[in-house]
Amino acid sequence: MERFDGFVLFAEMRTGSNFLEESLNLFPGLTCHGEAFNPGFVGQHNWPDLFGMDLEARKADPLELMRRIREETDGLGGFRFFHDHDPRVLDAVLPDPHIAKILLSRNPLEAYVSRKIASETGQWRLTNDAHRKVARIRFDAAEFEAVLARQTAFRDRVRRALQVSGQTAFELSYEETGQLDVVNGLAAFLGVTHRLNGLSNRLKRQNPAPLSAKVENFAEMQAALSGMELLALARRGEGEPKQGASVPTWRACVQTPLLFQPVKGGPTESILAWMARLDGVEGPEALASGFNQKMLRQWKNQHKNARGFTIVSHPVARAHGVFDRYILPTGPGSFAAIRNDLRENDGLPIPEAAPDESYDPADHRAAFLGFLKFLRRNLAGQTRLRTDPAFSTQASLIQSMAEILPPDMVIRDGQLKLGLGQLCQQIGLERMPPPPSLEGFGGARLAQIHDDEIEAAARGAYNRDYMSFGFRGWTPG
Repeated sequence: MERFDGFVLFAEMRTGSNFLEESLNLFPGLTCHGEAFNPGFVGQHNWPDLFGMDLEARKADPLELMRRIREETDGLGGFRFFHDHDPRVLDAVLPDPHIAKILLSRNPLEAYVSRKIASETGQWRLTNDAHRKVARIRFDAAEFEAVLARQTAFRDRVRRALQVSGQTAFELSYEETGQLDVVNGLAAFLGVTHRLNGLSNRLKRQNPAPLSAKVENFAEMQAALSGMELLALARRGEGEPKQGASVPTWRACVQTPLLFQPVKGGPTESILAWMARLDGVEGPEALASGFNQKMLRQWKNQHKNARGFTIVSHPVARAHGVFDRYILPTGPGSFAAIRNDLRENDGLPIPEAAPDESYDPADHRAAFLGFLKFLRRNLAGQTRLRTDPAFSTQASLIQSMAEILPPDMVIRDGQLKLGLGQLCQQIGLERMPPPPSLEGFGGARLAQIHDDEIEAAARGAYNRDYMSFGFRGWTPG
């Protein structure tokens, strides 16, 4: 049975949805029927009807048109849907897991300016550069704020509906609509096996000039937008799925006022063993555990001078640790579904059974490199597979922690002695056990396969962590 029997492309005006529709329609078995539920027309401006339904008929019964798109399209049928399209269709589409969801975004300021220029020139599509019309528009702060509020509310509603129904959308940006591998990945998400060798070049970018050349009151616009993080707004609710703070995994010393807030995929066991030695107990199992938020508050009240800390690891070492621990093994705790998908669909050289010492280093390298490329797609919301906290960005996990209890210290794995020493000084300890060795975290197996291509792939997946924590190239030890 096919996973989907239809699809919807959630977008807004001037986000690249026309171009993406053209690309989708190049695939055998995929047909996007335009803005089928636009309040002013059916599909496209010049279409008299769609599947025998004109505008009045569609307004009277939009769900009938949706049924015809799903059942009468040759292959998989879909449509583009904006925030001001027929809300009755949205109510029917959102809870239906058999309708694939695609989320397309663009920086909202760029989209706003582009729409204003199109309204001014009357040119909504461009197929010949010689016919390009240009204009400078006037930025209206109140208008922009209202547009942004409506679109954000719509996107938040879609995102929330997908969360509560356990659905996963394929998310991509305006810039990514022109990337062949991303568009082919979207086709794979929709269940199409065909791959394109190139994208349509029929539609041209209409306004390639910088904003300063397109907005006549550019300085006024900059002042009005001061403090607004437009890139963050453009990606709100998209890309890397948000993870909740995993408070039950937090561990604390019984005597010493120290709380560890681990990042999954990091060297947790080594840190817990060090904490046990610091606290003078018989091993990590004697540390306080099983926290919920109420217990956490109680522990904090009992330890007034307490400090919380977390450890961030080099992205290459952490990704390889996750690969070694959750992808290569086949036993309990491994990520079986992801492992099987990487083997069967991505063709990675991962043996059917758990690999042993005879696992060929060349296969190990190829499989790990493929895993890093999978992580880049997964963290961008471009796969059907879940995003586990073990390979979420560390920056996002710490951001989630901060919503419950911000760590007092974030220690980089290469500065353990310095960081743990400062932490102990803060709680009044003059001495501490030797810091844990993280030699096995990454270690010889990673050193054997690490090279510039591995490093570049890790940076592609985890650029946020490289930027947030100042990591450079990984080196053994």
